[in-house]
Amino acid sequence: MDSKTFKVEVVPMSGKLLRFAVRFLRDDEQARDVVQEVFMKLWSRRRDLAGVDNLEVYAMRMTRNLCIDEIQKHRTIPMEQLKDRNEWISNMKQADELAEQQDTARLAKEIIGALPEQQRAVIHLRDIEHYELNEIARVLDMQNSAVRTNLSRARKKVRDEMIKRMDHGNPKSRNITGKVL
Repeated sequence: MDSKTFKVEVVPMSGKLLRFAVRFLRDDEQARDVVQEVFMKLWSRRRDLAGVDNLEVYAMRMTRNLCIDEIQKHRTIPMEQLKDRNEWISNMKQADELAEQQDTARLAKEIIGALPEQQRAVIHLRDIEHYELNEIARVLDMQNSAVRTNLSRARKKVRDEMIKRMDHGNPKSRNITGKVL
């Protein structure tokens, strides 16, 4: 693969790879570093890329693996403390702020961010990046049935948590869009 082909086939994936890395790492700078490293690795392997069936899936999997490495390298806070901190942050939010769609979208992102790693990745790839289930399975190195299960569980958790948070403290029930029922 020459530099022109690399610019045409690989560089346009940068936005998608960056969004995916940010979802994993929750840190823009770290995500940019990971994507930069992905590009460097792809460039160094450019002669072998012709044998890759789906370059985008290959790059997404590489991004995922580097994100996991980055998380493990920086994991210094015990998981119990992170869970307590996330619960504290969630409890501090006011339910009445969620009436408008912007707040609903922000809340959905927060809930998705608190999902277990695999569920977070699956729901991001399916609902935000619009990947097919078999592509997600390849990116995340999972069985199709595991992708479907994780997607179903993630969506249920998001839906249940949205309903719970939107009804919490409100005398009138609200649906997901924030309209009074």
